[in-house]
Amino acid sequence: MADTSNRGFASMDEDKQREIASKGGQASGGNFANDRKKASEAGKKGAEAQPTEAKARGGRNSQSGGR
Repeated sequence: MADTSNRGFASMDEDKQREIASKGGQASGGNFANDRKKASEAGKKGAEAQPTEAKARGGRNSQSGGR
């Protein structure tokens, strides 16, 4: 079997891992923590994509625990 200990993300040095991970965060557009308008728009878009039945429930069953 081939030695794979020097392959992949986990085997890179920490600085290289941080550099690559940072690029992913930048490409994603970041999170909504500092942009309430962007978060609101995303929430409305997600709600529009829900089936009518799910909208009617309005999240009432989201924490019911029993199925």
